[in-house]
Amino acid sequence: MTAPIKPVISKAEFDRVDIRVGMIELVEDVLGSDRLVRLTIDFGDHKRKILAGMKEERANTKEIQGRQALFVVNLEPKKMMGEFSQGMLLDIGYDDRIPPVLAIPERNVPNGTRAG
Repeated sequence: MTAPIKPVISKAEFDRVDIRVGMIELVEDVLGSDRLVRLTIDFGDHKRKILAGMKEERANTKEIQGRQALFVVNLEPKKMMGEFSQGMLLDIGYDDRIPPVLAIPERNVPNGTRAG
């Protein structure tokens, strides 16, 4: 069963969320964490480190290296396990308690391309 729909927001509120395509260049374990991996993401004009809790969800976290995915890039940095995450990986299914999959573009587009 899927989660209920969240409260309605305005288009202006949605427009504040900056979702962009990035290439996952590198996936590394975060020392001391049973859940977190460190993703190095290429957004075309810059790279960022984004932490994602996916170790328990995937047998091989490195399988997503070299893939494009969608990321929220304008969240304030969040400190986890002594490191700052500079965004959030979008996935599909986690909140509905099914094995998550990446939110990906239909075909390759330039890194940094905005969604919406």
